[in-house]
Amino acid sequence: MIQDIAPHIYDNAYRPEKTPTPLSYALCYADRRILISRGKDAFDLPRFQDLERENPDIYEHVTYLFTIDEQDFFLVEHITVPAPSRFFMENTQVFRGAKPRHLAFAAITGWQLNRWYQSHRYCGRCGRPMRKHDKERMMYCDNCHQTEYPKICPAVIVGITDGNRLLLSKYAPTPEHPGTRYSLIAGFTEIGETFEETVKREVMEEVGLKVKNIRYYKSQPWSFSDSILAGFYCDLDSSDKITLDRNELALAQWFEREDIPQEDAEHATLTMEMIQAFRTGKA
Repeated sequence: MIQDIAPHIYDNAYRPEKTPTPLSYALCYADRRILISRGKDAFDLPRFQDLERENPDIYEHVTYLFTIDEQDFFLVEHITVPAPSRFFMENTQVFRGAKPRHLAFAAITGWQLNRWYQSHRYCGRCGRPMRKHDKERMMYCDNCHQTEYPKICPAVIVGITDGNRLLLSKYAPTPEHPGTRYSLIAGFTEIGETFEETVKREVMEEVGLKVKNIRYYKSQPWSFSDSILAGFYCDLDSSDKITLDRNELALAQWFEREDIPQEDAEHATLTMEMIQAFRTGKA
């Protein structure tokens, strides 16, 4: 999956005292886009030395994010891109399958933190400016002492089984998500719910089925939606007749194990890993 970057080592300890060097990575975002360069089979991220000529103050206004293999990654705002340049702005969706994977993971995790910083410049309680805390990764209001930590939304991915069959679905298409790939039932955990209760509710809401024997599979951080995903398999506990929520899904259908499509061979997502785990008899 996208976070499986071994043998590379990700360290997200908060170290605000760190300062960039010319070889530190500079993560530069604008809306859903990030500054990258692209080679024949891989992409790369800019380092400070690539941008310092056009941005002489680039070392002064940065936010330390994390390290990978002791290489520091910093958030950089309002930069001037060299022209002509090998660097260009690319949509962050490319990182679902981009290589090298450890840089793809860094880019999308940085984007999640960038969105959080952008949306917490001001206090939601009193409206005063917030500041980055000097000891924890949080935004702090000196006026009313409100604290805001990075946004992480729990959600479930659900593989519904019926003997040798697995229920696959496709999302209703949107501009951001064309809905062409098969997926599993998924949804966010609501206030006051356990994960298991979320599984039952989402399955009933989206396909009108009752399930039992809910069992945990694996989790995945998913920065595209500020989420932590918890994967579960469960067994059908009712008629197999599907009642489709067409606001959420374009279709849902049962597949025999041997007929499940083989997609996303590298399993960048928890969803695809769970689908292929069932197809190959590993779940």
